Amino acid sequence: MWTVTVVNNKIKLMDIETFRAYCLSLPGTSESMPFGPDTLVFKVGSKMFALTDIDRFESINLKCDPEKAIDLRARYPEVRPGYHMNKRHWNTIEISDRLSDEQYRRWIRESYELVWAKLTRKEREAI
Repeated sequence: MWTVTVVNNKIKLMDIETFRAYCLSLPGTSESMPFGPDTLVFKVGSKMFALTDIDRFESINLKCDPEKAIDLRARYPEVRPGYHMNKRHWNTIEISDRLSDEQYRRWIRESYELVWAKLTRKEREAI
């Protein structure tokens, strides 16, 4: 179950600690910095499902179904084609007070599930 934190009648923004803790709570998730010391990457098995700039937590990159990605980009100004990623399959989502922690968590979970479904049976069984 997700919780939304309200501070001074305003929904609390997703922060890097919350993002990291939620990603690591998903089964089989590991974190690494394969692109250098500034980029934090989360993988399930051997495949990425989320990444962010560790110093400037301004956005997150998440995998997305291509049709849903188009819809989300049309509906939310915070959602753009994935920066430095395959723009058909990845979205860059700005951290914004217009989006709740719950919404970010839902999109993180969907990204995780898309990647999980593409793992080999052997990888899924090892998790």
